[in-house]
Amino acid sequence: MSYWHSMIWRTEGIRVVTPAKWRQFDGLVSVFWEAESQSGATGYYLSDDPRIMIFFDDVSSRIRISNHDGEFAQHHRPMTRAIYVPAGVPMWTNSKSIRRFSHLNLHMHRDRLLRFLSPSVGTSAALTALRRPVEIQDIGAIETLADLLVDEISSPSKHAVYAESLVGSIVAGLLDIPENDGKAANGRLTQAQMNKLLSRIEARSDCRLTITEMAGAVGLSESWFATVFKQTTGKTPLQWQLGKRIGLAQKLLAESEMTVADIAARLGFSDQAHFTKAFRQLAGDTPAAWRRVRQPR
Repeated sequence: MSYWHSMIWRTEGIRVVTPAKWRQFDGLVSVFWEAESQSGATGYYLSDDPRIMIFFDDVSSRIRISNHDGEFAQHHRPMTRAIYVPAGVPMWTNSKSIRRFSHLNLHMHRDRLLRFLSPSVGTSAALTALRRPVEIQDIGAIETLADLLVDEISSPSKHAVYAESLVGSIVAGLLDIPENDGKAANGRLTQAQMNKLLSRIEARSDCRLTITEMAGAVGLSESWFATVFKQTTGKTPLQWQLGKRIGLAQKLLAESEMTVADIAARLGFSDQAHFTKAFRQLAGDTPAAWRRVRQPR
């Protein structure tokens, strides 16, 4: 794949101290930079392609990053030693002091990454991984792989497949790839996937998630998720979710002084009548009657 990355970038107070070293591969561009930033230096970066930055020393105490329009007063965090930036995600940087640093940039065509990941993890899991930003400070073996890649960029000595395999190993080691795309478990969700769903839904005050959110949480397409969810639980996602909402309603009825109308509103029912109908279907009684039996006088 003939490829050159498309990127918008602006910097102030940052200078390159040695010529950049780079190589173009199949759907990949690898660039090694050595630069120096002044106190107060700034940068803005936006790419149409996914990219990875790996720093060869710790800059977390000196360089800050933000994804909120350069607003560093409230929205900032330290620059970690390795980051994965999904396509279309803007990034602003700010340097707190003079600092010389070196880093490796990997610019990758989305289709090239899908072609690399999909045979092993499935297309749904690969797409999910490409959408998830990653920032890590302890880069371990990734630094070793990056060192080898920089050596090959600087002084090419092997077939391009060697450098491309190093990039692939860095991608596999850094990206947040879902453990299982569901299909390997005979059309059923794994326990880890069900735990993720439970955690997500319990974190919502109304126990509500869209089908898109539920499918995304376990790295599946909506259509496949609906199929394997029914095979796993015996219920549709919405039936299962309604059961969780009614379970929370029972907890609130038994342990709080909230009115039935307030509970209905909190759990996202259109009105009290809608809540009462759903509650009766699952609990066998109206919310008020259920509360009278179970709440101490």
